Amino acid sequence: MIARLLLILACLGCGPALAQGFRVPADLVRASLVAEPSAVAGGTPFTLAVHMKLKRGWHVYWRNPGDSGLPPEVTWTLPAGFGTGAIRWPAPHRIPIATLMNYGYEDEVTLLVPVTPPPSLDPAEPVRIAGKLTYLVCETECVPGAADLALTLPVGKPTPDPANAALFTRARAALPVAPVWPMRLSREGDRIRLDFATSGLRADSIKSAAYFPYGETALENAAEQTLSVDDQGLHLSLTRGDDKTFPLSLPGVLTVEEDTGNGLVRLAFAYGDEPAQVPSAAVAPPAAAGALPVPAADQPTLLAAIGLALLGGLILNLMPCVFPVLSIKVLGLVRQSGESRTRVRLHGLAYTAGVLASFLALAGLLIALKGGGASLGWGFQLQSPPVVAGLAYLLVAVGLSLSGVFSLGGRFAGLGDGLARRSGLPGSFFTGVLATLVATPCTAPFMGAAVGFALTQGPAIALAVFAALGLGLSLPFLALTLWPGAVRVLPRPGAWMETLKQALAFPVYATAAWLIWVLAQQVDARGLFAALIGVVLVGFAAWAWERSRGATALGERIFQGLAGLAIIAVVTLGFGLAQQRAMPAAQAAAEGTEPYSQARLDTLRDARRPVFVNLTAAWCITCAVNETTSLSRPSVQAAMRAKGVTYLKGDWTNQNPEITRLLERHGRSGVPLYLLYAGGGDPTILPQILTEGTVLEALAAIPDRTAEAR
Repeated sequence: MIARLLLILACLGCGPALAQGFRVPADLVRASLVAEPSAVAGGTPFTLAVHMKLKRGWHVYWRNPGDSGLPPEVTWTLPAGFGTGAIRWPAPHRIPIATLMNYGYEDEVTLLVPVTPPPSLDPAEPVRIAGKLTYLVCETECVPGAADLALTLPVGKPTPDPANAALFTRARAALPVAPVWPMRLSREGDRIRLDFATSGLRADSIKSAAYFPYGETALENAAEQTLSVDDQGLHLSLTRGDDKTFPLSLPGVLTVEEDTGNGLVRLAFAYGDEPAQVPSAAVAPPAAAGALPVPAADQPTLLAAIGLALLGGLILNLMPCVFPVLSIKVLGLVRQSGESRTRVRLHGLAYTAGVLASFLALAGLLIALKGGGASLGWGFQLQSPPVVAGLAYLLVAVGLSLSGVFSLGGRFAGLGDGLARRSGLPGSFFTGVLATLVATPCTAPFMGAAVGFALTQGPAIALAVFAALGLGLSLPFLALTLWPGAVRVLPRPGAWMETLKQALAFPVYATAAWLIWVLAQQVDARGLFAALIGVVLVGFAAWAWERSRGATALGERIFQGLAGLAIIAVVTLGFGLAQQRAMPAAQAAAEGTEPYSQARLDTLRDARRPVFVNLTAAWCITCAVNETTSLSRPSVQAAMRAKGVTYLKGDWTNQNPEITRLLERHGRSGVPLYLLYAGGGDPTILPQILTEGTVLEALAAIPDRTAEAR
């Protein structure tokens, strides 16, 4: 993980490219779109090729990029009734970069894409196909790039175009084929052993072999893959990746270099859910199955995105993760109601500054990391166990302060105001920071589209949208402080405030407990025990700090020293959680769900099966509410079974680049995201706030299927 972050920071050396809006130098990648047939006929599938010619020494990425990077993606603009299948990826190569290992292609690569036209076409209307290709091209630094691709084909007899025949022949030869050697997966101590029952191969003819998993966390990519060959076959010993539980299967691609006596021949075999081979231009059409039209990208304008962000930020104040913090701040405003209007307004501005500074800092970090090739989205920091634990510890300390266990200042003047014994304004700033941190698990309505738009734009536009989101979050409290009459209608300070202050500690404790539950999804049992010990140490530090107040000089130093040692221990335990990761438990078959993977989705789409994709996370409160009130309802489950819908659930609690890319593909930067594929074409995107009726209405559009369809 540390090495990966170092490479990402090195990738940020492409600062000039980022400043120019991600414009890649023209000589690095030359991309073109090529069709295999010279004409298109209704109902006859054909194949497109996205050809990328790279500058020497540079590379682009496979579907699983390895330790860093992003694979090429194409957003298609097609005529009505046309549909595309998943990209067919050539077998990749291992590309070492410093201490990391990437999977990708050098010199050139051809990506094949199957296309299905509608059953009938107007001969007088040529077919225009366009696509937006985005990619990350790297040497030692990385440069994001994009290319607009387009071609026009007449309607007629779909005969192969001789000018493109050689390109498609080479591209198909580079694709992995169905395996001819059975694979057996077994445990070898802490390693994974793959045994391939080869036949007809001499041991001395195998010069090298490598295995490329589809899952991006399945293996430690940079670790050596130990090869041995004997009479029983070919054997590879691999190092497990971040997923520490032993896998039940390992879909991926095996490549083997064999010396045939006439030179080296590279073989590639696909194991698992790799989609079937693309059709050639001469393949007869299948039975007509009308593909859904691919809608144009629904991207908001800049002003619309800012408006959506502002509205989403306002709604965030009502979310359960933010409301307790805002309530405590309003209580502090009651305490300050006797101060001058100028002073009250300064508190509102300080709180707003804290919110804006935090949002812009998070946005800047996210934009920089994404520009360097990282697959991240909104809430990315909560995928880090140390961050989740640190936020839980902070809230425990806040709760203890509200409960009266300890105080950093001479008096309570709003959450965190003890940080500044004189003015209290840094406390208001700190409250804004805290409100931003606890808001990140929530995705309010209107917010997803705005943030997704922001992360597809240049840095200036992205920061403007995030600033609007922060302004929306801070606006209610800011308006309360700027409106002179608002403070006068607040109740007078009194003894009741101490009782209310202590009562407000319990929602804060509940939020901390929820964060510990989230942490339990990310770390193993030892990590969870260490995190709970950290909670105890936070309590001990608070007790020791308070005991130092009023003690003798010696006692004060002793108790403050004990508090300091406890905090050091808490920090040490928190950072240690990064090494205690655990893979989330597999979805139970009884739940009727399967874990999401891009390979599984591609296979189901190629089979024209209806699919429901639920992208969620343990720390996403909106996701939990939707699952309880809508997706887990018996009527919804029964409708999915009746329609033959396969339910794929993508858990983004821990970082998963495949899920991140699916989010980005649909203009989102965070969960929840609900996609319903009706069997062909682009999916229907369901609202972020679900109701039982909304889901049932979407499912009703899918034709009924018999049980054998599953």
